[in-house]
Amino acid sequence: MADLVRRPGAHATLRRARPQDRGPSTEYLAFGLAGDVYAAPVSLVREILKPPPLTPVPRAPHAVMGIISVRGQLVTVVDLRRRMRLAEPPHSRRARVLLANATEGETLGLYVDEVFQVYRLTEGDIEHAAAALGGDVAGYIAGIARPSRGAGLTRQGDAKAEGTASVVILLDLRAVLSLS
Repeated sequence: MADLVRRPGAHATLRRARPQDRGPSTEYLAFGLAGDVYAAPVSLVREILKPPPLTPVPRAPHAVMGIISVRGQLVTVVDLRRRMRLAEPPHSRRARVLLANATEGETLGLYVDEVFQVYRLTEGDIEHAAAALGGDVAGYIAGIARPSRGAGLTRQGDAKAEGTASVVILLDLRAVLSLS
């Protein structure tokens, strides 16, 4: 949003609304799935792990890759690409498992292709248009974000700081994590 600002003795100039002008913000962790950028609220992600060895589970749903042990706790790992019915490129060294708080205090692992950065988004950055997307996974989409410049929280000198995403698909992790 642009506002007109009048300075004494000068013509009106155009200035961009700063994030603090757009209301409270929420932090979202951005990650890659099948070449697209998705994000989930940071508050639901407990930890980011390099993928440890998986133990397959017989007769598990297609999206379940297997189980892992994290400090003595068994955690079910769900491939978000399968859950979202996306293409499954080969596993890479950049793949990560996000430990997320599921319903009823259970922890699930979410397998993603790559973790990018944290975005601080305001309501003005988010379009709640999931129903318009259609398809059978529209219920997993909380909205579409167009992060404003400076919304990304990266370390200084990080290569990702230059290339922020123009569109980020926000996931409703509660819906995604219900394995029914």
